[in-house]
Amino acid sequence: MTDAEVMHIATQAMVVAAKLAGPILIVALVVGLTVSLFQSVTQLQDFTLTFVPKLIGIALVLLIAGHWMLGVFVAYVQNLLGQVQHIITVA
Repeated sequence: MTDAEVMHIATQAMVVAAKLAGPILIVALVVGLTVSLFQSVTQLQDFTLTFVPKLIGIALVLLIAGHWMLGVFVAYVQNLLGQVQHIITVA
């Protein structure tokens, strides 16, 4: 196994991780920004007000995009396991 192949596998892993974490992080960012703007306008400082909407938003993302996320992860793992034969023979 060459250095280029190792870098390719590492790059694929980082891309898959970004694809899987991206929707969750974007929703958490948007909900957090919206709640903080609401809190600054109303001067309502409640810690549960920031936690509960984020939790609901992330749960909705997982319900809507969970199937796609699982499909991306399974495809990556199948691709990686398909390369095991090549990795073992070269090593």
